[in-house]
Amino acid sequence: MNGNQNLYVDIHALQTVPPSCVNRDDTGSPKTAVYGGVTRSRVSSQAWKKAVRVDFRNCFTEEELGVRTKKIVAMVAEKIARIDPSAESEKKAEEALKLAGLKIKTAEKGTDALFFLSDGQAKALAELSCKGEKDKKAYAAALSSFPSVDMVLFGRMVADDPSLNYDAAAQVAHSISTHEVRNEFDYFTAVDDRGEENTQGAGHIGTVEFNSSTLYRYATVNVRELETHLGEDAPRVARGFAESFLRSMPTGKQNTFANRTMPDTIYVTVRRDQPVNLVGAFEKPVRSREGYAEESENRMADYAKETYDRFVEEPALALGVTRNGAIAKLAENGSLSQILDRLEAFLREELAGSEVE
Repeated sequence: MNGNQNLYVDIHALQTVPPSCVNRDDTGSPKTAVYGGVTRSRVSSQAWKKAVRVDFRNCFTEEELGVRTKKIVAMVAEKIARIDPSAESEKKAEEALKLAGLKIKTAEKGTDALFFLSDGQAKALAELSCKGEKDKKAYAAALSSFPSVDMVLFGRMVADDPSLNYDAAAQVAHSISTHEVRNEFDYFTAVDDRGEENTQGAGHIGTVEFNSSTLYRYATVNVRELETHLGEDAPRVARGFAESFLRSMPTGKQNTFANRTMPDTIYVTVRRDQPVNLVGAFEKPVRSREGYAEESENRMADYAKETYDRFVEEPALALGVTRNGAIAKLAENGSLSQILDRLEAFLREELAGSEVE
């Protein structure tokens, strides 16, 4: 594929979170990473992708979204029961999935690993089953067609049958703080509400580890890959992904810290050459004078300009939401809803133009 056929949406965000434990490791500590020789706060890509998938519920219908589950027999059985209420739906669903090439342990347990199944695929399998189809190729085709929006975005891997795989159209980076962090501990006590009046001390004591940081967040979407599977719906899906990525927040310890914030700075670009992650702006950690957000935006803007001057093309479109102003020099600026509308309209024009060519 040559350069003028590529089309990527890069999403950059700087987001300050207060004391929190957004994403913790197996010991309960906030995840960290060493970058630029110092310890940074980190939120894994998996944690934020889960938050994005949950937020999708506000942008897309259930029919457009997939489900990750081992209990796929029940999903197909529900569709069979709607078509033919008299059918032995569970038995027929299990047979359909086996004909499609999946290893089903039992109807209740389903597959060994979580399987990503779309509503359209479940319907297609159910229809084949109710018709009495026995051709394995037809079932395999049903399972590899009709992908959900999130399946196209995040991909699907089937170890038993690679032909059922979907390459992810979106890539999400681990978010890291633009500066050094040191984890802290919150010592807390809990009182027994039914304790006797002369009882001294707490009913429970413990600690919670936390930190606070300004995070650099990055994701990119291959719009041509979206178009391959979703056709003219690709611009709407790219917009929906951008919106959910920017509005979502992983739920780790959220009841304890109420750390739900919005980004300080948003910088969205459409590129025709390749995706460009701007994390290098923070290889040298930002030092605090009066907070990190403003200097982080200045760093990101300067680094983007230098990158465009020395290594890659300038974006075909650059959009920004800023509190501090540095990104305003590189982008068309507005509210979040305004830049998302502009992004979707631009992508529609780009895809329509390529069809004419």
